Amino acid sequence: MHSWPEIYLPKLADRFDFPGLSLFNTETQKIEELEKKTLYRMYVCGITPYDATHLGHAATYLTFDLINRYLRATGARVDFVENITDIDDPLLERAARDGITWQELAQSQIDLFRGDMTDLRIIPPKNYIGVVEAMDLVVDAVEKLRQAGTTYLVDSDLYFTVRSDSEFGERSHLSQDEMLKIFAERGGDPTRIGKRDPLDALVWLSQREGEPGWPSPFGAGRPGWHIECCAIALHYLTPDAGDTYAIDIQGGGSDLIFPHHEMSATQSRAINGQRFARTYVHTGMIGLDGEKMSKSLGNLVFVSKLIQSGVSPVSIRWALMERAYGADLMWNDSLLAQAERDIQRLQLNLARMEVAPTDSVITAVIESLSHNLDTAGALNHIRAWMDATEAGATGGEAGELSRALDTLLGLAP
Repeated sequence: MHSWPEIYLPKLADRFDFPGLSLFNTETQKIEELEKKTLYRMYVCGITPYDATHLGHAATYLTFDLINRYLRATGARVDFVENITDIDDPLLERAARDGITWQELAQSQIDLFRGDMTDLRIIPPKNYIGVVEAMDLVVDAVEKLRQAGTTYLVDSDLYFTVRSDSEFGERSHLSQDEMLKIFAERGGDPTRIGKRDPLDALVWLSQREGEPGWPSPFGAGRPGWHIECCAIALHYLTPDAGDTYAIDIQGGGSDLIFPHHEMSATQSRAINGQRFARTYVHTGMIGLDGEKMSKSLGNLVFVSKLIQSGVSPVSIRWALMERAYGADLMWNDSLLAQAERDIQRLQLNLARMEVAPTDSVITAVIESLSHNLDTAGALNHIRAWMDATEAGATGGEAGELSRALDTLLGLAP
């Protein structure tokens, strides 16, 4: 599946040094510096295309865009892969409700998502892969699990034995009761009769009447959620067989910590023997005016509607960067209004002939980002530079700062 247009990133002058990038690792519960490498493998879980891109999506993909930008600015290559869960129960249910085919619904929302990512200046993935187009890969991954002796049948559906991985649960740090509760809330079926362990994960659902199915050695059907990302990541990121880990960064919203990322990692290890990701990075949730933002509450704020109303995409980026990426954010109109004022002010200052020294602010922004993507700190350094410029300080190069903010933060003028 084609991605969206590539983004040009201006190169920063060689005199700027880049410290190692430190990120909070969900598995270790520590901020850890990434090993300095010439190639990073990053997998970010994509959308289930049954609704438009909302601010929660935007916040997540912005975070990994910033990681991508920083690592690229160091001179490293980033192989970035993102999936699309273009076959799933919510998609089938929404299509039936709206009286259209699930393929039509998925395509319309994927097209909208591409447009939103383009507007938000998110670097596109090297491989943007739908589950439907990767079905052969998924079937092969399930077959490897079966050959490893880690699956069993419940009626005609195939399940994976999660505790075949001795590290199951160590990435998410949840008690058994917490796992059972969250599993039931997020697509799991802990009470299904016939399962050996209530947390065992569905890897192949036999075809139901009126639902789509694909041929496989275990009968016509469709895959479970977790094996899809596992299969796509292992294929398109081509892990180094000599490495302990398959990839460097696994990313997504904090709602994916369990069960999705835990179970994808467990299944990956059963397939190739490697631990899945060196670093698990998760973004906080976005709320609205004091309430959780969710489809069920009907209070989602959609990126496309904000832009159609006249809000600049760069203002959305700025507003989302006002908080630590791992923290929850309560969205409101005043937050966006302040971001728009800050962006207008930045544009006016970058258009001046004389501006305050710029090397120091570029260095400060780099330092802030290197410390667990401290975007709020980076924005404060930019504000301080604007204060100094407006107070009459000189000696800087507005064009160089503009290019640096574009490369590092996606704040194109």
